[in-house]
This record gives sequence, C-alpha cells and structure tokens, in this order.
Amino acid sequence: MKRREFIKKTGQAIALAAVAGEVGLLSGGCQSEPAGKAAATKPNFEVANDPQLPKIVLAKNVDHALALSMALEAIGGIGRFVKKGEKVLLKPNLAWYRTPQQAANTSPIIVGEMVRQCKIAGASEVIVTDFSGRDTQRVYTRSGVEAAVKQNGGSMVVLSDDDFVEDDLKGKFIGKWPVLKHVFEVDRLINMPIAKHHSFVFGTAGMKNFFGAIGGKRDRLHDQLDQAIVDLAAYFRPTLTVVDATRVLMRNGPGGGSLDDVEIFNSVICATDQVAGDSRANEFLGNKGSEVSYIVLAAQQGLGEIDYHKAGYREIV
Repeated sequence: MKRREFIKKTGQAIALAAVAGEVGLLSGGCQSEPAGKAAATKPNFEVANDPQLPKIVLAKNVDHALALSMALEAIGGIGRFVKKGEKVLLKPNLAWYRTPQQAANTSPIIVGEMVRQCKIAGASEVIVTDFSGRDTQRVYTRSGVEAAVKQNGGSMVVLSDDDFVEDDLKGKFIGKWPVLKHVFEVDRLINMPIAKHHSFVFGTAGMKNFFGAIGGKRDRLHDQLDQAIVDLAAYFRPTLTVVDATRVLMRNGPGGGSLDDVEIFNSVICATDQVAGDSRANEFLGNKGSEVSYIVLAAQQGLGEIDYHKAGYREIV
C-alpha cells in the first residue's frame, strides 16, 4: 500500500474511532490484565517553555558525544533539564540483540554521554532501562549500552513483570495498563530513542519508544497502533527527547541485522516537542511528518507541531 493510501485509510479509521469514543465505546477501551496499583501519582516531567530557546535542535558531528553535548547546550543546557539531587530515568531503545553498528538500538555513546551529563548536573541517581520482552541482559550486553552506562556512573535495570504497576492512562484507546514503576519514583524522564525504519509505521523515533515503558500484552495495542502511540506519548510527556540519528536503519526495521540497511548521519536531536522531534527524525528515512499517520494524529491531539520550523528549530553542523 502506498503511503498516501495508508494515511487516507488511517484517517478514516481515526474518524470512526472518534465517533465510537463519543458514545463511550472506545475511550480507554483497551485494558490490560490486573497489576499492582501505582503507589503515587506520576510526576509532571515536562519543563517550562522558554520562548528564547528552540524546541528542537539537531547537531551533527562525527564525534557523537560532542554532537549530543552541542544539541543539549543549544536547547538550554543540561541544567535546564536536570537539577542537583534529582533522580533521572533514561529510556533508550534496547529491544534487539544487535551490535551498535546494526543501528537497531540506541547508541551506547549517546546513552553513556547522557548519563555523564546528568551526573555533571548533580543527579543523585541515573537509571537506564527498557522492557524488550526478550533476553534483556543479553541485549544490554551486546548493545554496548550497559558498559557505557556503568562507566559513566549510571545503573542498568533488568525488568520483570514485578516492575510494573497499573495506572489509568486515560487515553482514547488505552485505559488501565501496567506502567513501569520507576516513572513514579524519579524526578525526570528522558526519552532516548533511535531513529529507524519500522514495518508498521514507516519510521519510528520518540513516541513509539514508550512501548518499552509498559508491560502487559502489548500486541493487543497493534489493533489501533497509531492511537496507542499517541496515548503513550500523552501519558508519559518526557522532560526531553534525545533522538539518536548517528546511524539510521533505513530498511527492514525495527530489528534489522544487515549493515547494508544502515546509513550514517552523525546526528543527534534534542527536543522538548515530541511531535516536532519525531517529524524531523522521520526525514532521515525519507518521510515527511505530515505523511506519517501517528505524527499527524499526535499533532491533532495537541501534543506538538508537525512543522518543526514553526515549533522553533536550530541546526548545528
């Protein structure tokens, strides 16, 4: 199916879903199996908007740690996002038993540098985790992320079913669902996806990455995948989104495996606007944000701007 046909059909489905929601058939309609109850209310992780600063910065450098540092500085510096004594949760994409060169997981260089930056800002603890649903420890090791995190003073958490508590996401599709308990225990949440091809949604970056922050039978959410992605983004609302576009899996995602499918862009995006960040990240894959249905839906529901220039964009090359 061509992209435009896909969007048209998805738009029709969204319209039907909206009608269903109005009569109480859809809103919060997808529930998971019971889990332990959340012990507290999820914090508001977002930072206040600063009209003097861009909402999205892209930095390019062959030194990938430096690229991240440059992007962070241009969007306000690490001190804008992490304060002394705060606990920080980093949520990279660590779902695949792949090496960094295969570009299926967030780069260990980027994750390690983010840990280092948080510690410089005075973070009391930096936790790094992802729920892959696979052999997580092997993934952590092969990805190189575990070594990078520990080297820079962070800690890795291997998740089990006991690490999730039930909360009401109050989404248009997702209702009560098991959520990573750590989001109730930290002060800051930094989303750290990798930009890559995804066979279900063309291109994926920040918002889709929150599938790794929930438990339950996640395959059930594929029935309305676009709305599920938006519901998760609306619920988690991270402090910052850091998109790894240093090496991009252009085809056969999300797992990939062949180096022939990888292109090198040496780029890192920092964004306080989730939609703008995903829109710009998708351009590495040849997709306009206005052609990706979950990005369109997120913008329609007020989560951000598809036009990242309108949101406030800076590029450092």
